[in-house]
Amino acid sequence: MKLDLKALHYFTEVVKAGGFAKACHSAFVTQPALSKAIRLLEDELDMILLERGKRGSQIRLTEAGKVVYHHASKLMEGRQLMMAELDSLRNLNGGSLKLGLAPLGSAELFAPVIAQFRQQYPSIELQLLVRGGIEQTAALHKDEIELATGIIDFDDEFCGIRIRNESMVVVLPAGHKLACKETLQLSELEQLAQVMFEPEYALYELVLEACAKAGFKPKNITRVSHADFGIALVAAGSGVMILPKIIAERYRVDAVVNIPLASEDLRWELSLFWRKQKHLSFAAQAMIKLIKQHLSQLENKPRNE
Repeated sequence: MKLDLKALHYFTEVVKAGGFAKACHSAFVTQPALSKAIRLLEDELDMILLERGKRGSQIRLTEAGKVVYHHASKLMEGRQLMMAELDSLRNLNGGSLKLGLAPLGSAELFAPVIAQFRQQYPSIELQLLVRGGIEQTAALHKDEIELATGIIDFDDEFCGIRIRNESMVVVLPAGHKLACKETLQLSELEQLAQVMFEPEYALYELVLEACAKAGFKPKNITRVSHADFGIALVAAGSGVMILPKIIAERYRVDAVVNIPLASEDLRWELSLFWRKQKHLSFAAQAMIKLIKQHLSQLENKPRNE
C-alpha cells in the first residue's frame, strides 16, 4: 500500500476546517479535486473515513478516520519540522561540521579561516579534531570527520584543494659545522642523528622516502610529536631536523639556524581533502568556499606585505 502524502494533507485540512468548502481555501485546491483526493484515499485504505451529511453540514470522523487523522497529523507536523530543519541547514543556521586538522601547519594556515567561519556561521557546531595523516584518512572512512587536512595524493577515492607547497629546511644547532652553508643536500645528513616526527605523521614517511632516494637511512632517530619540542632538542644538540620552512620559522629559537634543503624530491604539500563519493553538507561546502577565498586573497597579496 502506497499512501499519498498530499492526500493525507488534504484529509487533515478537511477535518480541521470542519468541511470541504472551508478546506478548499487552506489547502489551495478546488472542492471537486479535494473530494476526489479524499475518496481515493478511502479507496486505498478500503475504509470510510468521513461521515458526510447534507451540503453545508459538519463532517464527522469515523473510527477509522480518527485513527488516520491522529497519525496523519503527526506526519504533517513531522514534515514541517523536517523542512524547517533542512531550511536551517541550507541557510547555515544550524548543523555541525567535523574538521580533521593535521598537527603540523594547521595553526599557521587554517586558524584565520576557522575564525572567519565561526564569525559568519555562529549557529553551526564546529568540531576540530587534531589527528596524524594516517588517522585522518581512517576517520574519513568511518565518517568521524567530513573534511581533513594533511599530505595526500588525490586519487579515485579522495579529492580536494592544494593549500600549500612548501620548501623544506634543515634545522641545525647554530654552532654546527654545516650551519654556515647556504643550502644543504640530503646526502650531507647521512652521518647525522635526526629528530623526526612519530610514524603516524605523513612527514615521517616523506623524509624516510627522500633519504632512501638519496642512498641512506636516517640514524639515531629521536621521535617527537611537536615541532617546538623537536627544535628544542636540536638546540640542545640531539641531532638535526627536517621541517617545512613555515613551521621552522614559527618555532625558531636563537640557538638554531634554518638551512634550505636543496632537494626538490622533498617538499611539504598540505591539502584539504574529502571523499569523492561522499555528499558534503552545506556547512562543509561553506568551509571549502571560505578556504578558496582565503587562498585567492593570499595569492593576490603583494609580496612585500
